[in-house]
Amino acid sequence: MKIRYSYQNEEFNQIIQPIVNEATFQGLKQISHHGVTRYHHCIRVAYYSYHITKFLHLKYQEATRGAVMHDFFYDREEKNKKEMLLSHPKYAKEMAEQYFGLTKIEEDIILSHMFPVAPYLPRYLESWIVDVVDDLAGIYEKIYSVRNQLSQACSFLFLFALILLRK
Repeated sequence: MKIRYSYQNEEFNQIIQPIVNEATFQGLKQISHHGVTRYHHCIRVAYYSYHITKFLHLKYQEATRGAVMHDFFYDREEKNKKEMLLSHPKYAKEMAEQYFGLTKIEEDIILSHMFPVAPYLPRYLESWIVDVVDDLAGIYEKIYSVRNQLSQACSFLFLFALILLRK
């Protein structure tokens, strides 16, 4: 099973290109998130949100843009992970506003993508969809990452056992 990082959909790519080509956004490639990079996580959430909202005839372009920017932030000096978990939607909204400007739907998507962990209730159907897609993508990425780590550990143990048995 190979984790997917690129998507062959011209319309989707046209929607996200102005965002993902921004140098500051590219910096998310250096940050680990759910066992992948924050950059790849954001694109995955945007891709599936794009398809679902387009299928449902919703404002899919805004949903896609909001989804790709939902974790557009850099870690800050927080006292603990719980604080970062609760405050990062606000940081992501501030960065997205600074670099790209936001519609009301995009702002709501970014602020509410951690519901119900964070207290901001989604106001639009597009926001609810991104929230659920983000949760599912995070679970998928974490499972994939743990599976890979276990596979590597088992390979290492197998090789170690072979070395010991040869002696």
